[in-house]
Amino acid sequence: MKELTRYKELIKEMKAYEYVMNVINWDSNTEAPRGSHERRAEMMAVIGAEYFKRSTSTEYVEVVEYLHQRIQKLDMTTRREIIRAKKALDKVTKIPQEEYIAYQTLLNLTQLVWEDAKHNNDYSSFKTNLAQIIEFNKKFIQYFNKADHPYNVLLDDFEDGMNMDKYDAFFDVLKKELVPFVKQILATKKEFKNPFETEKFPVDRQELFSQHLLDTLQFDRNRGLLKKSVHPFTWNTSPFDVRLTTRYQDDLAFSSIFATIHELGHATYEQQVDSKWANTLLAGGTSMGIHESQSRLYENTFGRSRAFWSYELPKLRKLFPKQLKELSLDDMVLCANKVQASLIRVEADELTYPLHIMVRYDIERMLFSNEITVEELPQKWNQLMQEYLGVTPPNDSLGVLQDVHWSAGLIGYFPTYALGSAYAAQIYYTMKQELDIEAQLSRGKFKKINLWLKKKIHQYGGSKSPEQILLDVTNEPFNPMYYVQYLKEKYTELYLK
Repeated sequence: MKELTRYKELIKEMKAYEYVMNVINWDSNTEAPRGSHERRAEMMAVIGAEYFKRSTSTEYVEVVEYLHQRIQKLDMTTRREIIRAKKALDKVTKIPQEEYIAYQTLLNLTQLVWEDAKHNNDYSSFKTNLAQIIEFNKKFIQYFNKADHPYNVLLDDFEDGMNMDKYDAFFDVLKKELVPFVKQILATKKEFKNPFETEKFPVDRQELFSQHLLDTLQFDRNRGLLKKSVHPFTWNTSPFDVRLTTRYQDDLAFSSIFATIHELGHATYEQQVDSKWANTLLAGGTSMGIHESQSRLYENTFGRSRAFWSYELPKLRKLFPKQLKELSLDDMVLCANKVQASLIRVEADELTYPLHIMVRYDIERMLFSNEITVEELPQKWNQLMQEYLGVTPPNDSLGVLQDVHWSAGLIGYFPTYALGSAYAAQIYYTMKQELDIEAQLSRGKFKKINLWLKKKIHQYGGSKSPEQILLDVTNEPFNPMYYVQYLKEKYTELYLK
């Protein structure tokens, strides 16, 4: 079919523009000089305009429409790609080009604005940009979907088929099953040594350990690298170029350790996607929820386990002999799994983490239901933190300004973190029936673990839906009770026995 051939050619051209924009964004988030941001935003606007022209050209629109009308004649994976292409087109073609370019320029400028606002504890310097981002999204949604609730449209962007009703049902299970259990654990007094709260851990040695973790988890350095950034993230253009970042603080060694393992979960997924999808819309992970399931699986299920630290603690002690000389394995496991009502999401323990997500979910829902304004955001944030976690941020840097997502326009993303944790638990219970996970972790061996995940999940990229992935891997649809079971089993063993 000549139209399909031409479609593939057009997609490859757009992928080339995406590659350029991605490399520039990587640079701006890692090592670009601060004085370069205005010129960079100006040039990105030009590149973005060219990309927009191609992604909305008459030829591209016509070929996608032609293929969509003949969807039944296509194989299953091509059908899935064309459905994605049509869905994206239905959105972008209805946005005026000048507004699309203005929005992209705003996002490029807002990254630095957010960084400065967070550093200076100055929400007032950020709120104007944030309000503009919110209004752009509300306006864009009206262009292509007036019928649905605006927040449903954004939720679906990050997880196909998800909406407020489904997330409400999911979070209701967590509130019913986990909130009382969290309170029980928080009330339990567990005594153990915790040098990670009292000692300083030199940053240069933390960097050495992060680099060691790349090798332990068998990250392919020939196709990726690790750098520093204000907020840890994973970036990729294809399985051949996957990069990740972490951050280092001498008084928060766990921050770099678990951020690195978390991002390695994302990065391993991307490196193990079959390269045949690289020049298609099925490249990369299938959804943010499944992507987060992989990062949470590596960070929490593997990275905070006793088996993992039985292998890694001696190696960490070599780098920090003074700080860790008297730390036992039992205490190390409790340190890695300490439960506390904390302020920062990315530093939160595994058990209280979903409560941090509930705060953000409630706020985003209220913003797009016009129940609160951007001006009221810090107060609402503090109120919900007190309600869910019993703590109130002393300033906005430790509160509403802590996450990068809103400055990047990633609204509707946060709920996928909790969803991903629940997916991870369901996948884990199947995985441990087929693989002796503890034996692998206790020997620092990730080859079989990575291969299992590649075979079951990673290789398919976006060619399977999240629902199909879970069904194929676990032989049942999504069930949040696996998440509840996992957390209750783990933390009962750690704190109540």
